[in-house]
Amino acid sequence: MIAGQIGKSFAAEVYGIDLWQKLAPDDIQELKTILDRYPVAVVRHDTPLTDEEHISFSRLLGPVESKPVLTTSGSGKNRIPHFEIIDQSNLDETGGIYADDDRRLAFKRANRLWHTDMSFHSNRATWSLLSAHALPSDGGPPTEFANMRAAYKALPEDMKRKIGRLTAEHSYWYSRVAGGGPPATAEELASRPPARHPLVHERGGRKALYVASHASHIVEWPEEDGRALLDELMAFATQPQFIYAHQWQVGDVVIWDNLATMHRARPFDDRNQIRDVRRTTCREADPAEAS
Repeated sequence: MIAGQIGKSFAAEVYGIDLWQKLAPDDIQELKTILDRYPVAVVRHDTPLTDEEHISFSRLLGPVESKPVLTTSGSGKNRIPHFEIIDQSNLDETGGIYADDDRRLAFKRANRLWHTDMSFHSNRATWSLLSAHALPSDGGPPTEFANMRAAYKALPEDMKRKIGRLTAEHSYWYSRVAGGGPPATAEELASRPPARHPLVHERGGRKALYVASHASHIVEWPEEDGRALLDELMAFATQPQFIYAHQWQVGDVVIWDNLATMHRARPFDDRNQIRDVRRTTCREADPAEAS
């Protein structure tokens, strides 16, 4: 297994690994070592993984959720019959492009904000694995990643002292509205209450910022002051020197560390072009035991 750094970024392309094959424990540990150094890793395949292969490999990296983590009011059946797969496409349960007034599409468009997966849950995400099945005719927009360890390291010392003991509250529904979606229903709010996490934590022995569009406010701060601080940190962490933009090809699997990065999707013509990408998400603890 070889990891080749992509340009001068914090991402790497990994060679000598096929994710549809069951890897030995030593191979998994080698991959985790690569992910500690390069928190975004690209593995290319000629054809997309099947959903079963995608799930099977993800479980080698850590526990994977096997039931829904929230409810979207009025939604139809899942297009993909595996709860482990989070469908990030613009396709409904019939395989057609979402109607423009479908609230699921509005919520998916909020993924264009900088975020880290599952920060709205007390059992946070570690690695996410996104697999490309179909892309717009031009390949579609990149997915952008921000290096949150490098961003923290570059912060002024007075800011590091200021945020070192602060906690933010993260809400899925806050970010959906911030991204242009409709207000959450009572059913939706009850299905996924907010979670609280420190603004700074350690990942791989190095400190990292832990902020995202899900972060609504700073606990025990006036709302306006907390929002201003979060906006300042987000702007700092998403400067060009901290960004890697991945240009997709069908068959790509991109693995990233949610505890060391943020990411965002970029806009495309989601009313006329199909973009079928599917995600699994590993968690800090076994969801069955942590729930």
